Amino acid sequence: METAKKKHLHQLYIELVKLQNEVITSELKLLVILEGRDAAGKDGAIKRIIKHLSPRELRVVALGKPTDKENRELYFQRYTTHLPIGGEVVLFNRSWYNRVGVERVMGFCTDKEYDIFFKDVEMFEKILANSGFILIKYYLDISKKEQRKRLEDRRNNPLKKWKISPIDEKAQSLWKEYSNARSEMLLKTNFKYAPWFIANAENKKDLHIDLITHLLQQVDYKNKDKKLLENNPALICPASTRNIENVLYE
Repeated sequence: METAKKKHLHQLYIELVKLQNEVITSELKLLVILEGRDAAGKDGAIKRIIKHLSPRELRVVALGKPTDKENRELYFQRYTTHLPIGGEVVLFNRSWYNRVGVERVMGFCTDKEYDIFFKDVEMFEKILANSGFILIKYYLDISKKEQRKRLEDRRNNPLKKWKISPIDEKAQSLWKEYSNARSEMLLKTNFKYAPWFIANAENKKDLHIDLITHLLQQVDYKNKDKKLLENNPALICPASTRNIENVLYE
């Protein structure tokens, strides 16, 4: 089974190279956002996606805490400088949705800033879509039990200690608050021109295959192996109201 999965993943890597070639030659602006629970596997998923891609036409954006200057800017301003230009693929490991996720739960933004975000983000992403950006958004979800296991592994594994942060330490105690913020975010920002997709990230290896497959299905490119991609990824679903209510972990 593992050999079959590795072979399948290798075939998907070839398709990703084809996709990037299409982005370069057609000067597409492909922007992929990965949000999700702490320890849901965003880093690992991104590593798999970019593993065989050309680094010259690819960027991964993972911004840290905003500076004092950035806190005085238009909220979206520090993100716009990292958007892809024609011929680039950019992956955001967390994004402007921090405002209605971590910032909301941890009290780093005001109620007014929170409410304004939902008004502004719709216009912001519509501008991106009208400007030719291909914007795809994934929310990686895991159970509370699995999150506890992965956070404990980070604490005990010397190669993963860099991943631990004060915010991670509160992920379990604020589980319900994060659930509520996540669901409200998905319900209010699942735009037709910038859709959300929910990814069940309990099994990392299966997630990587389904996530890459789904991403490849979203963009047209030359010489696509349609037979390889014809299966519906079992772990990915649209963020419809029904799926938000029935699929996500509470």
